[in-house]
Amino acid sequence: MRRSATITQGVQRMPNRAMLRAVGFGDGDFNKPIVGLANGYSTITPCNLGLNDLARRAEDSLRMAGAMPQMFGTITVSDGISMGTDGMHYSLVSREVIADSIETACNAQSMDGLLAIGGCDKNMPGAMLAMVRMNIPSVFVYGGTIKPGHLDGEDLTVVSAFEAVGQYAAGKIDDARLAAVERKACPGAGSCGGMFTANTMSAAFEVMGLSLPHSSTMAAEDFETSDSAAASAEALIRAIELDIRPLDLLTREAFENAISVIMAIGGSTNAVLHLLAASNTAGVPLGLDDFEAIRARTPVLCDLKPSGRFVTVDLHKAGGIPQVMKLLLDAGLLHGQCGTVTGQTIADVLADVPATPPAGQAVIRGIDRPLYSSGHLAVLKGNLAERGSVAKLSGVKNPLITGPARVFDSEETCLEAILDGSIVAGDVVVVRYEGPRGGPGMREMLAPTAAIIGAGLGDSVGLITDGRFSGGTYGMVVGHVAPEAAIGGTIALVEDGDSITIDAHDRLLRLDVDEQTLARRRAAWVAPAPRHERGVLAKYARLVSCSSLGAVTDAG
Repeated sequence: MRRSATITQGVQRMPNRAMLRAVGFGDGDFNKPIVGLANGYSTITPCNLGLNDLARRAEDSLRMAGAMPQMFGTITVSDGISMGTDGMHYSLVSREVIADSIETACNAQSMDGLLAIGGCDKNMPGAMLAMVRMNIPSVFVYGGTIKPGHLDGEDLTVVSAFEAVGQYAAGKIDDARLAAVERKACPGAGSCGGMFTANTMSAAFEVMGLSLPHSSTMAAEDFETSDSAAASAEALIRAIELDIRPLDLLTREAFENAISVIMAIGGSTNAVLHLLAASNTAGVPLGLDDFEAIRARTPVLCDLKPSGRFVTVDLHKAGGIPQVMKLLLDAGLLHGQCGTVTGQTIADVLADVPATPPAGQAVIRGIDRPLYSSGHLAVLKGNLAERGSVAKLSGVKNPLITGPARVFDSEETCLEAILDGSIVAGDVVVVRYEGPRGGPGMREMLAPTAAIIGAGLGDSVGLITDGRFSGGTYGMVVGHVAPEAAIGGTIALVEDGDSITIDAHDRLLRLDVDEQTLARRRAAWVAPAPRHERGVLAKYARLVSCSSLGAVTDAG
């Protein structure tokens, strides 16, 4: 029996029926499935600008399919707008707020199913956490990617604007070029256009069967995205009838599939954090070492920005995520028996997808001629990261550097040093006290990393942090260093001039300081006072777990 069917049972439920009549229920509606429609629409960010139209289309489709949709709003944070500011402290926090709000609304009103619509980076993992917690039939509708901007024959994304700042500071472009990039980078609605975090996570949803095939790479402003929203609503009603639930789909093998595809498409480091969070919540054993094992056997097949040439709409034209999945499936790198919300298996979904990428395109390479022979997201460990760290290797010519530490206790002071020319080739920049607890909120370091790239130092300067990176980041960068500085991780003990080794070949992150010296520094170290005493950031800092567990706030 459906949970909401209890509304029809007995006189004691009549007040509930009276409330529902006020929002449009008639006599024949009380036995229909009640579907929560979590709408992430806002004008805060272009990523979510078009979501209300999709929500209305899905709402109509749900009614036509015999359900009673109940729409409610949930928040979003624009990472691109908050990047490099204090506002970025709230970005990862918003993932938890989104999850909490969806769970609260659906469970409080005894929803039979969930259709979540989102766009910006944290909308998807937030929705996934809620789906796992509630385990009611669920589908995610992606708002779609932005189309690229254009300037002098070059495709632009929001990362182009951040890199232009570094180019300007290095004297490589003038005022007019800087202003032109800023004006042209984001031409309309949709999530950031490269294989950044939003498009990476939408791909993960599709691979894990929680979104419809091809939906993860559609453009926000194309009509097929609206059609997909309607079809997603119909799929959800079938899932309710068949009782297909998220925990039926999110198996260990499904997580492995998602990791394989993320490696193949050159996806964001943030996917590591979010998949760890979802697996933690789902009770599926998954750790950083699993990412490393899958990386070693999975080639990078897609030449996508930030380090590559193409944007997500190009991937869509070339066959999208199903084409990538087909190549991996045929190579024995995907579990074809995993289910989807439609009731089909992955193998069923991919049955008619061509075995080779389309001719005449360069976005997706064949399995026999990959961009890189193994994945781009490497897990590094060592005395600087006993519980692990994540490096993004795409676009890096030689992922090995040993150099003197340049230590900064915040992103702002680091960026200032880069822009004034204080960072030179051979340096290893350390940005600490930006972890989940210390930040709080584990800010993304797109501004410093993009400034390093813009200054032409991407292959000669390393950067490590207990914070995160934007999906638009690339270069010799290592994030998610755990344990973080705020809880006494070794990164807190680094001093200016110390030698640091980043060695992705041997998956090593090491502070080249003897143990006796480190013991002396550790004994003298004093934990900093919390940066916030009240409010959401204070609550988050008290609750959040280590990044190696996905930085969840309900780990118990």
